[in-house]
Amino acid sequence: MLIAALVFAQLASPEPVGPKALRPPEGQVLLVKLQGKGSQIYVCQSAAEGDTPAWKLKAPDAKLYSLSGESVGRHFAGPTWEYSDGSQVVGKMVASQPAPDKESIPWLLLKAVSHSDKGLFSRVQSIQRLATKGGVAPDTGCTASNLKEETSVPYEATYYFYGERVGGAMNAH
Repeated sequence: MLIAALVFAQLASPEPVGPKALRPPEGQVLLVKLQGKGSQIYVCQSAAEGDTPAWKLKAPDAKLYSLSGESVGRHFAGPTWEYSDGSQVVGKMVASQPAPDKESIPWLLLKAVSHSDKGLFSRVQSIQRLATKGGVAPDTGCTASNLKEETSVPYEATYYFYGERVGGAMNAH
């Protein structure tokens, strides 16, 4: 209960934020806003024999932090987000928009496609990734001689998790 109260207390706005094309469906409310800090992991690959190799996203590897700076979860392959209460949500991209900074990964809207366990993330229906910093794949360094090599690129993002209103408690500040 205390974790839920702290989560709801940190919300900056009950209304969806970000560009209109990346907003969650009508009726969803903000459950929690978290900061992600970590790396985007890329692997050197070529699509087919003879193609020019390029860095392809393998997975994110990041920690999730509350707005007060407390570590409250992690983000990893799937893409999956796991909260400190053990709940998880896996998302699928619905919309993407380039970040204002070309050196930063795109802003996204994802819909939840699966959940595990009970807890906060078991109620998530949409996820936004906004305010990204860094994380873009390198332009160089991927050649036929280092196929399957991995590289990590630091990134940060703000994640907004949305779900249905439950008894009016979602908008508590």
